[in-house]
Amino acid sequence: MSLLPPIPFPGQAPEQVAFHRTELAPILGLYGRMVAAGEWRDYAISCLREVAVFSIFRRTAETPLYRIEKRPRLRLRQGQYAVIGAEGQVLRRGNDLTQVLRVIDRRSLRVVD
Repeated sequence: MSLLPPIPFPGQAPEQVAFHRTELAPILGLYGRMVAAGEWRDYAISCLREVAVFSIFRRTAETPLYRIEKRPRLRLRQGQYAVIGAEGQVLRRGNDLTQVLRVIDRRSLRVVD
């Protein structure tokens, strides 16, 4: 008796969407810089049937500041990656994750007197 998950057929969609480690590297790099700056403190990863979500929190008990979503079904249309703000607005969407993440870098830069 095998306890391994079933292998999908070539034309069949996977049971859930997840971030690959090459996708997590730029996300966690940005997250690490912002934690070191004292801006962010917690994150959560959700892997669902049609979307994978990396949520970023200032404090654990709050709603997320940003959600980075991966929706593979949109890769030929609007782009499979999106950064969504705290109020639910789409800040940027595209197929290049590093380009999409730049919207967070620009918003978090502050002028110091």
